[in-house]
Amino acid sequence: MDVQLIMAVLGGIALLLFLILRLKINAFIALLMASIAVGLLAGLDANQIIATIEKGMGNTLGFVATVVGLGAMFGAILEASGGAKTIADFMVKKFGLKNAPAAMVISGFLIAIPVFFDVAFIILVPMVYALQRKTGKSLLLYAIPLLAGLAITHAFIPPTPGPIAVADIIGAELGWVIVVGFTVGIPTALVSGLLFGKIISKKIHVIAPEQVTQDQHQAQPNIGLTLSVICVPIFLIVLNTVTKSGAFGITHPLVLDIIALLGHPFSALLLANFLAWYFFGIRRGYTKNQLFKITGKSLAPAGSIILLTGAGGVFKQVLTNTGAGELLAVSLSNIGFPILLFAFISAAIVRIIQGSSTVAMITAAGLISPLLENAPLSDWKLACLVIAIASGASIFSHVNDSGFWLVGQYCGISEKQTFRSWTMMTTLLALTGMLSVSLLYFIA
Repeated sequence: MDVQLIMAVLGGIALLLFLILRLKINAFIALLMASIAVGLLAGLDANQIIATIEKGMGNTLGFVATVVGLGAMFGAILEASGGAKTIADFMVKKFGLKNAPAAMVISGFLIAIPVFFDVAFIILVPMVYALQRKTGKSLLLYAIPLLAGLAITHAFIPPTPGPIAVADIIGAELGWVIVVGFTVGIPTALVSGLLFGKIISKKIHVIAPEQVTQDQHQAQPNIGLTLSVICVPIFLIVLNTVTKSGAFGITHPLVLDIIALLGHPFSALLLANFLAWYFFGIRRGYTKNQLFKITGKSLAPAGSIILLTGAGGVFKQVLTNTGAGELLAVSLSNIGFPILLFAFISAAIVRIIQGSSTVAMITAAGLISPLLENAPLSDWKLACLVIAIASGASIFSHVNDSGFWLVGQYCGISEKQTFRSWTMMTTLLALTGMLSVSLLYFIA
């Protein structure tokens, strides 16, 4: 059964890559075909396969569809009004064209601390478009640093869900996890974001996807107003995160409930849309029909992103339900790898098999936790173990990860180009993170 399961997974991944890269079949169809194939080869019956497809699609899109839809409309109004160009001009003026990629890394690194990866990327991607249009250089010169900053913080630094869950499972102190996460994050961002972004942008020239264009004779929005509107959803989500941690000592149920509602990405992005509709639309002379057309047009590419992401969720669900990730990781533990290396590899295997970095982190932590009972580690080494798991869980994002499709669609690049850029970036991120945390682990 174990051999059959492993062969089913490997066969499914090979089929998926063949359909997409060789036969050029639409990725949505290819993902569904590969999901069904894996289910059949793994021994699932027809009812189980259909139920898995429904669960994978539903669980994935319950969050992603709403966020992508609201984010697409928000970004379209920001683009049409010239708000994104305002920010790009401001950043170029403050940091200079040469330092714009560094500004993207810093932005992503800080904003992703309280905000989900996909939410932060959707909010900030219009800035990347505007920078590309201003400089004429490859979109990847700015997108890769931004994505690296977002991905590093998402995996390494609490209060994102992955490192919090791992720290809790293995008994690591969150304060130390934050210190180690920031320390490891700096060289990781330099290598996977700035250095790799510079290299890949010379190999793949990408222009910003065609969207609603601003009237060149129209005055651009004020930078203060533009940044304020963009920061509203970020501030609300941060407020919700900090409040739930108990930092403000708020205990009144009604106040907590209001903050939780307003600070959820759904509500925060919805409010951001209302503000953008008014300040970037009505106040700037756009008619309601014009705004309706702008936001309606933005949902066309959003629909493609949503379907692809949902199909990726289906593929992930099929692989998860078979138990393949856990099977392979348990087999690895029997070989006797060093605990830090085992933490990295087990998380990496689960990540590659089923796609979700958070699930990979939690699974690996569950496998590592029993091993610590007979070999207790210091708080510093436990924190390093958390980051080693996080590094492994970040590796080789590919077709079963919703981030792969989100990045590819928003950057306007093919699946092959997404492999060469985004997938390679996540792999460099993981390897650099593991190397850096290994140095910290052994010198402590």
